[in-house]
Amino acid sequence: MRAALIALISLAAFPAASEPVLTLPVDCILGETCHIQQYVDRDAGDGYRDYQCGNLAYDGHKGTDFSLPTLQAMRDGVNVIAAAPGVVRGVRDGMDDRLYTIDNAKDVKGKECGNGVVVRHDDGWETQYCHMKKGSVRVRTGYKVKRGTVLGEIGLSGKTQFPHLHLSVRHNGSVVDPFNTGDVAACNVEGGNLWRSVPEYLPGALIEAGFADRVPDYEEVHTGDAKQTQMSPKSGALVLYGFAYGGRKGDVVRIEIHGPEGLMASYDSVLEKNLARFFRAYGKRLKTSRWPSGEYDGIVTMIRDGEVLSRATTQATID
Repeated sequence: MRAALIALISLAAFPAASEPVLTLPVDCILGETCHIQQYVDRDAGDGYRDYQCGNLAYDGHKGTDFSLPTLQAMRDGVNVIAAAPGVVRGVRDGMDDRLYTIDNAKDVKGKECGNGVVVRHDDGWETQYCHMKKGSVRVRTGYKVKRGTVLGEIGLSGKTQFPHLHLSVRHNGSVVDPFNTGDVAACNVEGGNLWRSVPEYLPGALIEAGFADRVPDYEEVHTGDAKQTQMSPKSGALVLYGFAYGGRKGDVVRIEIHGPEGLMASYDSVLEKNLARFFRAYGKRLKTSRWPSGEYDGIVTMIRDGEVLSRATTQATID
């Protein structure tokens, strides 16, 4: 009897026969070279929450965002791939890759998805792939695609401020959360999912840590241009920063710099509000003629409710 019950529970976790079975729609390693920034909003009111009742969503969000760490990673190229077999129902390409702002909002209106592809599956199901890189789309309307077919590359087109793939899943026109196919107005409840292998849920994490010779601008961190691995002994400052996502009010970002002579600096920054993407930095100014030569290690730790949520390390050389 117990074995039969376990079998029934296991079967319930998988998609029904008429539902598509999804695999990752991006050619990257979750938790290493990409991460899930936001999920479907499961709050029917003005607030927001993801399927785990966390804060990785925003009000009215209708898909799952697979994010790259920096614009440089986008420029290097990361493929978008079909999550399930089907037929291409529509395609858009030709929109520029640029940050969405008030100044260009009129150009994006009605085309918020940016460059993208819609794939039709059986029984009224479809998947939509948004914010792809200009000129990267490889398929056309009417094409049959297999699971894993390259559709294009992750970009920055449409209504977006960071490079990512927005994956929407719909059934007969209605939004479906692939992580929990139950009522989208509820979270943290039993329900099936559409994944062949469910991606791990991380409620927030560090994206990158890096040294710099001053406190960098957010734009430099966002583009991937802030990090320095070789520094001058006469640099005016030695700064360590941590770039993260999914910050919650009360989270602690601990920054530690270790030099050739041991611990040089340590600082705890406490978040005053929820933050989707953010960075924190701390360091020391040069007060002698030069920094000691050698290896410098940086450790950035994200702490939530007294427990380590994520940690990132980096290294720089001064000689």
